[in-house]
Amino acid sequence: MNTKLNIVVRVDLDHAKALVIAKGHITVHSVNALYVVVKRANSLRDGLDLKLDISHAWVDEEALEMLHTASETHHLPAKIDPQQAPCTISVLAPRREHTSARRAPIAA
Repeated sequence: MNTKLNIVVRVDLDHAKALVIAKGHITVHSVNALYVVVKRANSLRDGLDLKLDISHAWVDEEALEMLHTASETHHLPAKIDPQQAPCTISVLAPRREHTSARRAPIAA
């Protein structure tokens, strides 16, 4: 697994849509870099429908909760966007989550 965060942005201004695709490992620290990219994409046009595809990323549970909070509140964290511009973001959930603790084997 590549732990380096790779972010691609696809924008369709005619239809007011943007897709941010993240691959790699998303942690509570690297999620801030993702927020910055989302903020820049969101600033391109009012009412932009923004989708965040993290389906091919390893996402720590706490980082996933942070992303879902931004989706539910329609705002990015205040330290990233002090003006709290509306941000309609939909998170396309990952297929798997990375956790630092290994699960204990189940005894028969």
